[in-house]
Amino acid sequence: MTFKAYLVEDSPVIRENLVGFLEDVADAEVVASASTEDEAITWLGLHRDDWDMTIVDLFLKRGNGLGVIHACRNRAPHQKVVVLSNYATADMRQRSEQLGADAFFDKSAELDQLVAYCDLVRSSHE
Repeated sequence: MTFKAYLVEDSPVIRENLVGFLEDVADAEVVASASTEDEAITWLGLHRDDWDMTIVDLFLKRGNGLGVIHACRNRAPHQKVVVLSNYATADMRQRSEQLGADAFFDKSAELDQLVAYCDLVRSSHE
């Protein structure tokens, strides 16, 4: 069973690669994406029940992923917020967790862990 993913990523190349990766490897349906904090927050506000996982980069064209994480604080219990960033410092991991992120993965080194996490989310919906 697939799950619905929402991507917040400002790089068109990375976003396109992530869509293919998530659909092919993690059995996700990418329902929409955003490249700025405001765009992401607006979409999430208008589509509260239309996603199971939001995958957020920390650095965006305008704004940042921390604001997006904070905007998801009143989500449904089954909805997960995941940070996927090249800026995977201990401080950023902690700050993301404090704002409500369920998981944090390094783009360059932890894609296998992201897939494993996606498998957990997908299996919780079956």
